Amino acid sequence: MNNRLIILGVVVLAALYVLFSSVYVVNEREQAIVLRFGEITEIRDEPGLYFKIPTDIVESVQIIEDRLLRQEIADMTVQVSGGAFFVVDAFLTYRIVDPRLFRERALGQLAVAESRIATRFDAALRQVYGLREFNAALSEQRSQMMVEARDLIRPDMAELGIEVVDVRILRTDLPEEVSERTYERMRAERLAEAALLRARGQEQAQSLRAIADRQAVEIVAAATRDAEIIRGQGDADRSRIFAAAYGQDPEFFEFYRSMESYRNALNDANTTMVLSPDSEFFRYFGSNGEIPEGTPNPAAVLAPIEVPVAPTSDEPALDGLGIEETPAPTMTLEDGSELAPTIGTDIPDPADPEPVAPPVEGAVETPDAVEPEVIVQQ
Repeated sequence: MNNRLIILGVVVLAALYVLFSSVYVVNEREQAIVLRFGEITEIRDEPGLYFKIPTDIVESVQIIEDRLLRQEIADMTVQVSGGAFFVVDAFLTYRIVDPRLFRERALGQLAVAESRIATRFDAALRQVYGLREFNAALSEQRSQMMVEARDLIRPDMAELGIEVVDVRILRTDLPEEVSERTYERMRAERLAEAALLRARGQEQAQSLRAIADRQAVEIVAAATRDAEIIRGQGDADRSRIFAAAYGQDPEFFEFYRSMESYRNALNDANTTMVLSPDSEFFRYFGSNGEIPEGTPNPAAVLAPIEVPVAPTSDEPALDGLGIEETPAPTMTLEDGSELAPTIGTDIPDPADPEPVAPPVEGAVETPDAVEPEVIVQQ
C-alpha cells in the first residue's frame, strides 16, 4: 500500500513538472524567443499563454523586453570647435524591434546592448559638439544637434535589432573652472561697456550743462540789460520830473525839500544838532507852517528825453534756442490803475506850436506877456 502511494506521488509530481515546464506566458511588455538546443525556433511577440516541449533541456524560452527603454549619460565632458569644453547630460530612448537579431548579436542580454549603446552614444555626442563653435552649442541649434546624434547612432544600433527612438540633451554647461573664467570675462566686458556708457553720459551731461550755463548767462545778461535800460529811463524821468517841478516853482521846491530834510534829520528823538540860528537849514523852521507863495509864472514843463534802447540780435542762441523779448513788468495799484515803466515820448518839434491851455475861470491875464499864461488864484 505504501509503495503504491509513493509511486502515485511520483507520477503526480512528474505530471505537474511536465505540465508547468511546457507552459509559458508572454505579457504585454515582453516578447519571447523559443530555443531548441540553442537554435531559435519561434518568436512570440503577442501576449498570451503558449506551450513548448516539456523541460528546458530540449526547448527553452528567453524573455526579451518589448518596452521603451532609456539609456543616460551624465557629466560627460565634450570639446567644441575652438577648444572650449562643456559638461553634457543626455539620454536616449530605444526599443528592441528584432528579437532574433538581438539574440544573435547581443545574446539577448540588455547589459551587452547597453554597453554598446553607451559607447556609440558617447562618440555621437562628441562628434556633434565638435562640429560647432562655442556659441552655437548654446543656441537654438540644440534640436538639430539631437537629431544629428540620433541619426549617427541608429545604423549601429539597427545591427543589434534595436531602434533608437529619440535623443535628448538635458544640460550643456561649462566646467567649473571654465565657468569662473567665462564669468570673469563677461563681467569685465559688462563693466567696460558700463564705463563707456557712463563716460558718454557724462560727456553729454557736461555738454548740456555748458549749453544751459551759456543760455543762463545770455538770459541774465539780457535781463540785466533790460533792467539797466528801465532803471535809466526811470532815473531820467525822475530827474526830468524833479527838474520840471523845480523849474515851475523853485521856492516851493526848496520849501518841500527843507521839510523833507527836517523829517529825516529830526525823526530820531535822540538826535542832537549844534547849528547857528542864522543857518540856512533853519530858513523855513520858524515860518509857522505857512507855505510861501508860488511863482506867478511857472516854467514850462520839460520835454521827456528819449533813452536809447540797446539793439537786440535776431540770431538764435546755442542749440537754436533764442532769447525772447519779454514785456516790461507792470504793477497794479490799490486804486486799480496800472503802473508801467516809463519809456519816454518823442521830443516835440520846436517848429510845432505849444498847445494852449484853456482859460480857467478867475484867471487874470497879464498885458505884458507874450503868450497867455494861467494864474490860479490861491
